[in-house]
Amino acid sequence: MANYEEKLLAALAEKYRRSKKDTGTNKIVRRTKVTPEALYKHYHRNDGDMGQIQAVNETVRRCQERGFVTGTWESFSDELREIVLVDEKVQEIESYLQEKYGYEPKAAKKRRVEEIIAAYGGRSKAAERECQKLRQALEKNKIPPKYQQTEELLKALVFIEHNQRQLFLREASLLIYGDSKYLEENTLSAVCRTLREYLNRPCSEEEIEDEILEDYHILREKQRLCLKGSVTLHMAGEEVCLDNFSGGIEFFSQELERIEKITVHTPYFMTVENYTSWLRLQKPDTAYFYLGGYANRCQRDFLKRVFQDNPGLFFRHFGDIDAGGLYIYEHLRRVTGIPFERYRMSRTELEDARYQACLQPLTEQDRVRLQSLAGQEPYRELAEYMLKKNVKLEQEIVSFFE
Repeated sequence: MANYEEKLLAALAEKYRRSKKDTGTNKIVRRTKVTPEALYKHYHRNDGDMGQIQAVNETVRRCQERGFVTGTWESFSDELREIVLVDEKVQEIESYLQEKYGYEPKAAKKRRVEEIIAAYGGRSKAAERECQKLRQALEKNKIPPKYQQTEELLKALVFIEHNQRQLFLREASLLIYGDSKYLEENTLSAVCRTLREYLNRPCSEEEIEDEILEDYHILREKQRLCLKGSVTLHMAGEEVCLDNFSGGIEFFSQELERIEKITVHTPYFMTVENYTSWLRLQKPDTAYFYLGGYANRCQRDFLKRVFQDNPGLFFRHFGDIDAGGLYIYEHLRRVTGIPFERYRMSRTELEDARYQACLQPLTEQDRVRLQSLAGQEPYRELAEYMLKKNVKLEQEIVSFFE
């Protein structure tokens, strides 16, 4: 059973600390309160668990006896209407939570923010800019939201702005965090966004967000391009025929500079979202290019070359039949300017009897993204069907039966 005491007191203390009462700027006195549903969401439902409801009631009575809260009860019943904080007790409540549950009170959070400012303030220009935001929050008697993540951001900013060595991204991550993947998986977007804001260099449509790191001698690992099918690469007077490589080839993106022309001998050229499907597909009328997700700059430049060198070639994209797959497809069309058509990404596949055991339910994030796509004509029918039926499908099962 949930620990309703900790949940209740922490919720009220946090709500009070976020209010204007705590900063002394309130003009209207409002009570700091929560409903019992904030503790147990089915509190007022007929099918609510009576054990849980009783536990909430007992928790409120105990907290009321300690003078921490007052409970407002429904007339002629044992049901709570709301729980109100006794404002004068907020500091005592925080001390109680800290001692019993390891809760961090506002005073401790403030000290931690001050320590962060002292450690990173003035050590680099972008870091100082972020520290100034922390100072401004403290001056208003507010605790900056997500200040722990801000410290991780500041670590990276200080290192990056002082870096003079040519580094790959994962090398930089090791030197900053002691973990080769931490930067890429946790702070990269925030770091790049912060640097762009400081330099006043917003990310253009033609640019990848982390390219800003090249200004600081930090590069992503060399990009590889994966291609297979009846294609000829013309390089330095030589011809490389991919027909001789049944499994396709992979080459580093810097080789693009040496490629003079790309000749596709098939009527169709297809980008494929996932690697397993790229390996599986093998139709003689199609050349295949592994995308792996949103197209990066190197992939975009290669695809533009294919489009430029092969007038009349038909372009297709094959990906997951989910919100992510449709967003990747939309991004691909936008950044390349190529009129890609969707391949096996329709209602037909979702209704196919062969794939029914592999259909998956939508997540909340899926639903939000699909609702946005439902407002766009090219995706309306498919998005509405997916929302209605609560289904999505990964492309690997579709390519398996191709």
